[in-house]
Amino acid sequence: MEPRKTRCSAGGHASMGQGLSFGFQPPGAAASSIITAVQQQEYSASVWLRRREKLEHSQQKCIAIFALVCCFAVLVALIFSAVDVWGEDEDGITEENCSKNCSVVLVENIPDSISFSDNSTSHLPLSVGLNNLLDRAERVVEIVSPVWLLNSSEFNFQLAAKQVILEQILKNNNKFILVLKKQTPIDSAELETLANHYAEVHKVNMTALTNGNIHSSFWVVDRKHFYIGSASTDWRSLATRKELGVLVYNCTCLALDLHRVFSLYWGLQHKEFIPTFWSKRLFPYFNKDKPVNLSFNNTEAEAYISSSPDAFIPKDRSSDLEAISRVIQQARHFIYISIIDYLPLLSSSTLRYWSRIDSLIREALILRKVRIRLLISCWEKTHPLTFNFIWSLKSLCMEQGNCSLEAKFFSPTQKHVMNHNRFMVSDRAIYLGNLDWVGKEFTYNAGAGLVISHPETIKERNNSVVEQLRAVFERDWFSRYTRTLQNDKIPVCNEHSVTNYKIPTVGKITLLQVPIQQSRVTISP
Repeated sequence: MEPRKTRCSAGGHASMGQGLSFGFQPPGAAASSIITAVQQQEYSASVWLRRREKLEHSQQKCIAIFALVCCFAVLVALIFSAVDVWGEDEDGITEENCSKNCSVVLVENIPDSISFSDNSTSHLPLSVGLNNLLDRAERVVEIVSPVWLLNSSEFNFQLAAKQVILEQILKNNNKFILVLKKQTPIDSAELETLANHYAEVHKVNMTALTNGNIHSSFWVVDRKHFYIGSASTDWRSLATRKELGVLVYNCTCLALDLHRVFSLYWGLQHKEFIPTFWSKRLFPYFNKDKPVNLSFNNTEAEAYISSSPDAFIPKDRSSDLEAISRVIQQARHFIYISIIDYLPLLSSSTLRYWSRIDSLIREALILRKVRIRLLISCWEKTHPLTFNFIWSLKSLCMEQGNCSLEAKFFSPTQKHVMNHNRFMVSDRAIYLGNLDWVGKEFTYNAGAGLVISHPETIKERNNSVVEQLRAVFERDWFSRYTRTLQNDKIPVCNEHSVTNYKIPTVGKITLLQVPIQQSRVTISP
């Protein structure tokens, strides 16, 4: 009985073992399947990592390509944003071969109501000078002016100079290119007539570019002759305004430099922003540190062209402020200034002191003992604080030996007549410009200037342009149309009494109070 039981038992265990072999894997097989699963996961992970690396590499390529495309687009935009340059060539004129044997002629417009003594200085009438300039034109006349208004029904004057100039332009078969401010009416009859006679009219949107205006006034003829001065193509410049400028003949060195200023304006016609960089063909040949050595009327001289504002100045171009500063700093004996407005503020409405020129005048007075005369126009827009600043300058010379600052106001009494001159002459140089001496003029407005100086070594100065301009200033200074600024009275330059002007305060500080007694001289331009 026992052996059988034992066998059955053994057999039962054997059969149970066989049954288990069908329901469960042995330990070795389970481990193998786990390893296989892990390997599959590792493979999947490696595949995912490789795909991720490829994706990241592709993304890096895309980023690099996108960056290159952006850089290329920016470069193209910069290239196309650069100012176009008027003219395909400059006739082969270079710094080395440009003509330096030049002639210079002062031109003036003296209104009929202003008369000087018979033996006083006189120069070529402005209208005659401009017609002479047009007579010399062979190919192209380039004109920059704030306005174009030679005909006007506002004021009829006997002199037919405006018609003569218009007729001269219309019968001239040369090409005319005009640059005006955008606000000038394009549909005016004059401009339409000119457009039908070879003229191109370009307008610069100064409001969008600098929030200023074009005050530049110059003509360039064949890149060989030019005019620059205070007069614009406005009937008042030929009738009721006392204007002064210069005609320069056979002087390609300076004419080409002024042409480049014109080209800068010409290229800004369709611009609503200032280009990031300027074409090299707008760079000047000469500046305050490197003036051109030439001769004016057989007298040795140095000269260069300046411009404003700073936003319109390519590399190496001297600004008008730099030109004015250089003339003041180099003066040793005297500085005579004839200007429409002298106001060391940022603007007539912004009471913020602007010291760029005022501090130079103070330095010349106190440190170098230079004699200074200021001849300022007395007109309807003369700011009352002008007198305060002049008195402030005059006070520097109180109880100071060899210190002299004199100020007068040019005030013709006839309505519509005013002194429109903008120049400075010293014992060594002249500066002839287009801007008033107010801060915003140089900061926002477009203007151009001419500086001419003579070396100290020249012996014959009587016929020099410096001496000629000095004679003009002294003629005006001693004329009956000037009023001296005195401590006990002030001139009234417009119909609004200065006593009604409220002296502004800055914090708790009240600006210098002016005397109240008035010497009434009522005028308007």
